[in-house]
Amino acid sequence: MLKWFSQLFNSKKENSTDMKKFLIVGLGNIGEKYNDTRHNIGFKVLDHFAKTEDFSFSTDKLGDIATYKFKGRTFIFLKPSTYMNLSGKAIKYWLTKEKVSLENLLVITDDLNLPFGSIRLKTKGSDGGHNGLKDIQDKLQTTKYNRFRFGISDTFSKGRQIDYVLGKWSDEEYSKLNERLDTSIALIKSFALSGVNNTMNSFNGK
Repeated sequence: MLKWFSQLFNSKKENSTDMKKFLIVGLGNIGEKYNDTRHNIGFKVLDHFAKTEDFSFSTDKLGDIATYKFKGRTFIFLKPSTYMNLSGKAIKYWLTKEKVSLENLLVITDDLNLPFGSIRLKTKGSDGGHNGLKDIQDKLQTTKYNRFRFGISDTFSKGRQIDYVLGKWSDEEYSKLNERLDTSIALIKSFALSGVNNTMNSFNGK
């Protein structure tokens, strides 16, 4: 009886711990030529978080990983090394390895349909033609996962979308980027501490 109770207690404790663990994924492409490009805003957000909170990433299987603890929550940050179009492979691996529930996954991605710097948190949706999200949907076999869309606007000429997305931020955008990155950090913390619905109410459209 005591052995059974001990096993039950430990199981509940483990489940409680797992519920306080979050996988925060920034999408992007590896390689110096992709640094500071609009498509790499997911990497940019996580790098800004690491710099602000003074932690660092280390290279691990399928990506660069960092762990950060804040107010009883454990944040596992992932920058996949699979390139954007195969992001789902890395996400599925680390969700499984760290036993993170799908509801505690947050994927940070660029969005052409939002004005520059605008942020929108959603709990589900289509891939919107984004190859990274398309692969995540394929690997996880669901469209119901949390995604943090960071607006990069669509101010490009016809036929120049790829050049625009893989291009560097303009001087004007770059001058405003740090404030938007600070807001992004606040959103991520709120997601873990206050839940997705409260965070959507507080941050969407700001």
